[in-house]
Amino acid sequence: MIAYLNQLDTQLFLFLNGLHSPVFDQLMILFSGKLTWIPLYIFLLGLIIKEFKWQSIMILLLVALLITVSDQLSVKAFKYVFERPRPCHIPELQTLIHLPTGNCGGAFGFVSSHAVNSFALAGFLFLLLRRRFKWIGYIVFTYAVFVSYSRIYIGVHYPGDVIVGGLVGMMVSVAIWFLYTFTQRYLCPKQC
Repeated sequence: MIAYLNQLDTQLFLFLNGLHSPVFDQLMILFSGKLTWIPLYIFLLGLIIKEFKWQSIMILLLVALLITVSDQLSVKAFKYVFERPRPCHIPELQTLIHLPTGNCGGAFGFVSSHAVNSFALAGFLFLLLRRRFKWIGYIVFTYAVFVSYSRIYIGVHYPGDVIVGGLVGMMVSVAIWFLYTFTQRYLCPKQC
């Protein structure tokens, strides 16, 4: 069963990675970069500060915790445990992979830290802001999908790395959301 899933993941990876063009190469490299999303982060920060005033300090501390937990979890509980090589490190795949950055990254790829981090952030911000801004889900989950898909496109992750990474990220977001609601309900029962 594992061999079949691995074969299916490889075939899907080669198909998705094979859909490339010079324009999309540049876009996906951009989507995969951390600095690209700074305007979005500033926009979201502005929404949080506008809506939550001084409570935004606690929210930002929780976001920092969320990113730390999701990033460390993706590396220490997955990459170092499963040790699944990135597709670009598999000798028989190297001639078939489109690697527009020319950089393969670290040895292990399961799970995608980009997917875990982006879906953790998207999930938490969606839960936090959904009542005030009905459209927020479209923005934050589009961001997470673009970041995650870009990792397949540039040849450094299998689709399974990204899908499981997204699910792990969503679980982290829910855990941090429960921590946030706990602090609001029990530590700040009136007005924090």
